[in-house]
Amino acid sequence: MITPRIFKALALLLLTVSLPPLAAVCRAEEGRDGDPDPAWIITGQFSNDLFGGSDQHFTHGMRLSALSPDGIVPEFIEDAGKALPIFPDDGSLRVTYSLGQEMFTPERIEVHELIEDDRPYAGWLYAGVGLVSATEDRLDNLELNLGVVGPASLAEQTQTEYHKLIGVQTPEGWDNQLKNEPGIVLYYEHKWRNLWKAEEGDVPLLRDLPLLDQLQFDVTPHLGGALGNVYTYGAGGLTLRIGDDLPADYGPPRIRPALPGSDYFRPDDWFGWYLFAGAEGRVVLRNIFLDGNTFQDSHSVDKYPLVADLQAGIAVMLGERVRLAYTHLWRTKEFREQDAPDQFGTFSVSLRF
Repeated sequence: MITPRIFKALALLLLTVSLPPLAAVCRAEEGRDGDPDPAWIITGQFSNDLFGGSDQHFTHGMRLSALSPDGIVPEFIEDAGKALPIFPDDGSLRVTYSLGQEMFTPERIEVHELIEDDRPYAGWLYAGVGLVSATEDRLDNLELNLGVVGPASLAEQTQTEYHKLIGVQTPEGWDNQLKNEPGIVLYYEHKWRNLWKAEEGDVPLLRDLPLLDQLQFDVTPHLGGALGNVYTYGAGGLTLRIGDDLPADYGPPRIRPALPGSDYFRPDDWFGWYLFAGAEGRVVLRNIFLDGNTFQDSHSVDKYPLVADLQAGIAVMLGERVRLAYTHLWRTKEFREQDAPDQFGTFSVSLRF
């Protein structure tokens, strides 16, 4: 059985292996414009379905990540990435490290008995390391997550204590959650930067409208997928941004599976903002939180193979070092017994230093 102590040791080992002494293994490459970005970017994310007025299904998620400066990448990770055909030779490389937790519950959390026609209780605790490659017109992100599903994820304790803190119904059915199982997922995402982009005054219909003629627009399509015993799926979609002083990013990050954004951002001014909206479709082959445990018998439901997300939100850049964002997401039904689509919100804070 994988205990929290063993998981913490695995997470520490993952990060230790990925962070050898920088003086010996890091290559500081110049950025694509001759001006490498020297900043680390720390991002915290908080997702909860209470923003959608419910407490069910995907109910809570947290993720903390650190994105390295341009070129500050352990040599063996860089060599492995450049050996893959998915990364361009002229890409500016960064490495990302993350820790996260997610939890899932049925609709009626006040019921102690197993609810056969609703999704299982489940938690997912993981550590991740990834390689990000950026050029002027594309971004590629390959990330490996290792963790545990089941009681060792500490999802029961997290949700119970949080509900006690805010004074709402505590969940009664965690005795029915999925069993302990090691989890592994390899994610890949490819995004085309600014496939269509309009600078201030480039849109004829807006040239004569006060304020609106000063806005910038861009559209960023993406393709991606996941492979592992936790998730296996293929995905595609696009994101539209409208705002002032659009920074060099791909929208705020989201907790997977969801429309991809990015931990990276680099504003050009002391203040900027944008609105964004997007859509993604997924072909789902494996979702442990619906299909149940891989190697043991457990509660499961009959999932839909096709799932779609719609999202909208706002991002604000402050003082060239802070990005604040809120994303609201609507998700189609994921399993056949589900009564209605889900929705939830995500706050994220990113800091450059």
